[in-house]
Amino acid sequence: MKLSAQEEYGLRCLLHMARLEEGQSLSIPEISRAEGLSVPNVAKLMRLLRLGGLVVSARGQSGGYTLARPSDEITVGAVMEVLGGRFFSGKFCERHAGLERMCTHTSDCAIRVLWGTIQEVLDSVLKKITLRDLLCGESEMANLITTNSSRVLPMLRERVMSESGPVA
Repeated sequence: MKLSAQEEYGLRCLLHMARLEEGQSLSIPEISRAEGLSVPNVAKLMRLLRLGGLVVSARGQSGGYTLARPSDEITVGAVMEVLGGRFFSGKFCERHAGLERMCTHTSDCAIRVLWGTIQEVLDSVLKKITLRDLLCGESEMANLITTNSSRVLPMLRERVMSESGPVA
């Protein structure tokens, strides 16, 4: 697994915007300079974020981009969904069937359980973390993640045990 540059840079652009005061907006060149990204790359990201409903744009001299909702209402999960999609979705097996029309493991697949469980863990963390949360420092974020993971790991074990029986 790895995050794409689009997901990382898009999230960074949104965080930069989350630091703005009410009523302020940023142009693409301003975001580009602040984040050390090319103007065309930022333009592409802002278009995706606008189409995904995470930012709004205004034209004109005092125009620019602002968050579509307050930073505490935009989750990292929603951002990842707009910028790259889910790690694992229902169509995963169809897209990775190899040379066959359907995957040869469609009826009994331990790998599907693994990927589905990982997606659930990701969802459970990413839907709880907002842009506002990410405005904190690194140690604060580590504490927040640790707190959330202490709830997630028992859920993961419970799900794996219920679907596959006791693990030796």
